[in-house]
Amino acid sequence: MGVSVDSARLATVPAVEVLVARSTDGFEVAEVAEVDRAGGGAAAPHRLADLAALADFVAAHERAHRPRWVWADTTDLYPELLGCGVSVERATDLRLCHRILRVARSAAGSALAGAPASPWDESPSLPDDRPPSLLDERPLGRPTLADVAAEADAQERAVAGSAAPGRLRLLRRAESVGALIAAEIHHVGLPWSATVHDRQLTEALGPRPPAGHRPPVLQGLADEVRAALGVPQLNPDSPGELLRALRRAGLDVRSTRRHELADLDHPVIEPLLAYKRLARLHAANGWAWLDTWVSGGRFHPDYVPGGVVTGRWATRGGGALQIPKSVRSAVVAEPGMTLVVADVAQLEPRMLAAMAADPAMLDACRHVDLYDDVVARGVVATRQQAKIGMLAAMYGGTTGEAGELLARMRRAFPGALALVDEAARAGERFEQVETWLGRTSPPPGDRWQSIQQRAYADDADERDHQRARSQGRGWGRFTRNFVVQGTAAEWALCWMGALRRRLRAMTVSPPPELVYVLHDEVIVHAPTAQAGAVVAALHDAADEARRLMFPGVDLAVPLSVDVVDDYGQAG
Repeated sequence: MGVSVDSARLATVPAVEVLVARSTDGFEVAEVAEVDRAGGGAAAPHRLADLAALADFVAAHERAHRPRWVWADTTDLYPELLGCGVSVERATDLRLCHRILRVARSAAGSALAGAPASPWDESPSLPDDRPPSLLDERPLGRPTLADVAAEADAQERAVAGSAAPGRLRLLRRAESVGALIAAEIHHVGLPWSATVHDRQLTEALGPRPPAGHRPPVLQGLADEVRAALGVPQLNPDSPGELLRALRRAGLDVRSTRRHELADLDHPVIEPLLAYKRLARLHAANGWAWLDTWVSGGRFHPDYVPGGVVTGRWATRGGGALQIPKSVRSAVVAEPGMTLVVADVAQLEPRMLAAMAADPAMLDACRHVDLYDDVVARGVVATRQQAKIGMLAAMYGGTTGEAGELLARMRRAFPGALALVDEAARAGERFEQVETWLGRTSPPPGDRWQSIQQRAYADDADERDHQRARSQGRGWGRFTRNFVVQGTAAEWALCWMGALRRRLRAMTVSPPPELVYVLHDEVIVHAPTAQAGAVVAALHDAADEARRLMFPGVDLAVPLSVDVVDDYGQAG
């Protein structure tokens, strides 16, 4: 039995934060109220005997005070609470935030940044002999309540003493709400029709084969490839074997990639390209994927918030960030429900315009299609050129058509290009750069450092200098894009957080649920009658994210929103 919750105290002492940690025999929690915070302390800890007691405690506090929950790792505690039917509005994920603050350039002088390595710096690892889950146990020793309190205090001090406390505070909250969203999506799952998916696979590949065998259509194409190349035992799934066979057939190829094969004239090309396309479908989203990742009519994405250095999400498996168009119609709304699919038009260029406060580029952002406006301004002749030029600006393309178009972009949008050019020069000097909210790029690795040191050695030759210059330019391209992609990831987190709060406020049954995230695209599964309200919430949340990130900047971030029965119908 867990301890009872003192409802009278809950009604009179509003908790600003509640610290939570596992203990050897259950859980410990400690409330931090306004008076406690002012006095620099927290209330005495409650000991809770089991998960049921913790769930009751959390539910009662959510109803009474809506505190911010402070715990070491969202993926360690929150899935279990969700399994008990309890969700929280706000939380701080100390491990995710530690990762940010530890290297944040604006907080470089903090005690946290200068502290020796500790378990907070370690990334939880997962067993690799089965599909991972947010419920997996971590091999790291779990922090005690005292550890949680000390780390929370260290982070608060690091933010308060930083050069940009407001931005870092927003980043911590956005990163933490992202962790809540990732756990909630995993728990709820994306509606997925196994029947539709099986039909798609059968139509494309033929009947499901026995384990270890190719589907009939794939086997037929493999036989065609072997015959065209005159190699009866060829394994078309082996790049090495295939490359040697292509060269023996007189084809001058350096790889087996689609873009290199597509323009060649040989009888093998058509069946080979068809084989590669269907083999990828079979490997990435075939019957084995369906058996592993879809259960109870739902696909449960296993996201890793902040899994990429820019702050973008990654996944632990299942390919949630790579659902191909060929199977998207298997994402089907349940009866009485609909899918509201929204994505942002050209998010990264808009973030660049706002960061640089470039008047011309901000003006171009007022149009739904920024690229069409670039053409209308006479900067380039076609929309495709506008896209190539903008990508060159953000990724550093300097040769051929990209280089020429980049020069035009630099003349048209001097402020925006100056910002990314400076980020690139910083990278070439092997300096670190920051996103808008303060996520800092990683330093170059030891190998890169050794190449640079070699270039300054007394016996260095021109080849050493060339390698160092080439390496510097490469790192400069990384930092050029880091500031833009990372800021776009921050905006997406703010957008999702604002949307989540609006969806939680809709007191309808069944409630609308955020069920999928793909960087700057989201899917909400909602009652059909609430579709209009969800569309409005998506737009309002986007405007809130703009105000949070760039107060006072006249930035337009238009959304493309589709209300559909299945994901394949979305534009």
